[in-house]
Formats: sequence, C-alpha cells, structure tokens
Amino acid sequence: MSTLAPAISEPANVPRHVAIIMDGNGRWAKARGLPRIAGHQRGAEAVREAIKGCIELGIGVLTLFAFSSENWRRPAAEVSHLMTLLQVYVRRELGELAGAGVRVSFIGDRGGLPRETQELLRHAEQETAANRRLLLQVALNYGARRELVEACRKIAIEAVAGRIDPAQIDEASIATRLETAGVPDPDLLIRTSGEKRLSNFLLWQVAYGELLFMDTLWPDFTRQHLRQAVDEFQQRERRYGAVSA
Repeated sequence: MSTLAPAISEPANVPRHVAIIMDGNGRWAKARGLPRIAGHQRGAEAVREAIKGCIELGIGVLTLFAFSSENWRRPAAEVSHLMTLLQVYVRRELGELAGAGVRVSFIGDRGGLPRETQELLRHAEQETAANRRLLLQVALNYGARRELVEACRKIAIEAVAGRIDPAQIDEASIATRLETAGVPDPDLLIRTSGEKRLSNFLLWQVAYGELLFMDTLWPDFTRQHLRQAVDEFQQRERRYGAVSA
C-alpha cells in the first residue's frame, strides 16, 4: 500500500503524462451486491473526475487502460455491456470534451472491435483533432507485447525491403513505430485497487515512469486522489540511472 501525502501540489514539476490502470470496478460492485456492469458504469464517472483533474493541474496527456486484449476472456455478456457502455460514454461526453479542449485518441487493435465502435472512435478523433488542452489517450483492445511485436514486424519489413539498415536500428527506431509515437512517455503511472502489476500496459513507455499503486477502487477515484498522486510524484527524485548529487 502506498501512503499518499497531503495535497500540496505546486505548479512546478507536474507530470506531462499520467497513465492510469483503472482497476477495481468489479470488486466495487460486488462489495455493494451489484452486478459487475454497475461498477463499470460508476467507473465512467471516475473517468470524468480524472479528466477534470488533469485539466486543473495542467497535465498534458492522460492515458487510460480501458480494455485489454486479455479482457475478451471475460463473460460474453460483460464484454457486450462494456462495448455498449463505451459507445454511450463517447456519444454522451464528446461534446463536453471537445468544448473543454480535449483531443481524444485511441490506441490498441481496433480491428478486433465491433464495426460500430470503430466508426465511433474515428468520429471522436476527427471531432477533437484540433484541440490542444489535454490529450486523452484511451487504450482499447490493447496489449503492450502485441504493440512491440507489431513495431518489430514493421522494422523487419523495412529491413527486408532495404529501407533500413539493421545496424542502425536503435531505441528510436522502435519508439517511432509504437502506437504512442510522438507522445511523451508517462512520467507517472497509477494503478488503483491495490494490485501491483503492469498487466501488459505500456511496457516500453513506462521504462522510467514513476509507479504508484493505490488501494482506492477505480469507481471511488476523484480529482483529490489524482492531486495526491501528483503530490507524491513531486516528492520523488528521478535519476534515470544516475547518482544523486
């Protein structure tokens, strides 16, 4: 369990990019004798809180792990409810997000999503493409290992075609072929519900990110929790392998 400091955020040293593994919806519902989908519905309200918190703190990028490539193993009824909830949320919130200056982007294997969902995601991206206040990056049908495999496949194809020299392949060669290309890596990754693992999320991108594990279940997450997480981030010393003075 991480002990969070009191909220004392200062404008300096605010993370540019916060990533969140939104965990605990099912346990939140179970504790209240409700169906799992009720936890997901309440979790959608926590998404609103996280977005507003990022805007208030001046955070430039928020990446949310909404649906992993492994989540297809869940009961079919729950997956269907999740896809429906996603569509309802995007349609309901798109106007407000656009008005608030939020640009929406989606990463993950869209080909595995329902066609109606794919079309809605494209529409949301197009409607908010000019916004610059906050980039909201949502990971859907996403798996970091698949993302890395795809990046390596692209490099291999280019190498076979003679467009890239294998001897010149470096970290940038991979980074620019990831789905997050052009977006700064997360400075802070938060996982709610007390679990302490990355679950195949942004494995390359969080190599030097600060990790914070919170016992709070995602449906109970508020702007105050985000502010407390940022406060703890500000108290950490990031050395990137160097020795502190």
